[in-house]
Order: sequence, then C-alpha cells, then structure tokens
Amino acid sequence: MLNPKVQEALNSQFNAELYSAYLYLSMNDYFKAGSLEGFAHWMRLQAEEELLHAMKFFDFIQQRGGRVKPAAVAAPSAEWESPLQVFEETLKHERKVTALINDLVRLANAENDHATAIFLQWFVTEQVEEEESASGVLEQLRLVGDAKSGLFMIDRELAKRPADGGDDGAA
Repeated sequence: MLNPKVQEALNSQFNAELYSAYLYLSMNDYFKAGSLEGFAHWMRLQAEEELLHAMKFFDFIQQRGGRVKPAAVAAPSAEWESPLQVFEETLKHERKVTALINDLVRLANAENDHATAIFLQWFVTEQVEEEESASGVLEQLRLVGDAKSGLFMIDRELAKRPADGGDDGAA
C-alpha cells in the first residue's frame, strides 16, 4: 500500500508533468505562429514526452494501490519575446522539475519507500537528459545571437528530432 504522504507527493508530480505538457504545447504554438517548424516540432515532442511521464506516475500510483487525484492544471504562458527567451524558460522549467523529482526521492527515502525510490531513479536520469537537451539548444541560440540565418539553421536541425522519444534534439 502506498504511504499517504508519498501518494500526495506523487499526485502533485503527476499534475506537474501535465503542466509541463501544457507549457510545451503553448511553446509549440508560439513557434508554429512564427513559422519556426523545427522549434515547433521539438516542443511538440517535448509535450508528448511529458504526457508519457505523467502516465508513468498515474500507473505507478495505481500499481501501488494508491488513488490518482487529478488537480486543475494552471494555464502556461503563451507569449515570449524570442526563441532565446523560450529556451531560457525551458531550461528554468526543467531545473524546477529536477528539484521536484529530487524532493520526491528525499521523501521516498525518508518514508523508507524503496519501491518509489527505485521508480524515481528513471526520472532522475531523465532530468539530466532534459536539462542537457534544453541547455544545448539555449547555448546555440546564444551563439547565433540575432543572426536570422543561424536561427534557421537551428530550426532545421530541431526538425530532425526523432518522434520515438529520442532526445537528440539539441542541434
């Protein structure tokens, strides 16, 4: 049976993963409206990945005999000043998610919930990849600055990100 404190925290993370998907869908729309199809593609795949993460939490809670308690998902931002600002926010968001996962690991360990601690290890590794991917795109955007040709080159590379959840989208 799932510890009530752990169940509450896992439900909170389930909601956070859904928010992440909403955020990346909003970013997808921003890029789509700006005719940056590669950036839009990258964000769409990111949103789909976050939905898969949410479902991992959903399934785990149920598997452990807990109850999933969906909560309202806050509306994300919808406008940014530039692709650079979008990826600054993306990296900041991924770092926040990393902190949430780390808090969950600490809680699972404090509650001697070894099954949850083991389950969370996948997310610890995933967050390293998420931060690396977002950081890679961000650094490239910083390198090209205001050069439109550089932006379009990055856009073309991001369009190549595989749809199978592969995370080699950092151009």
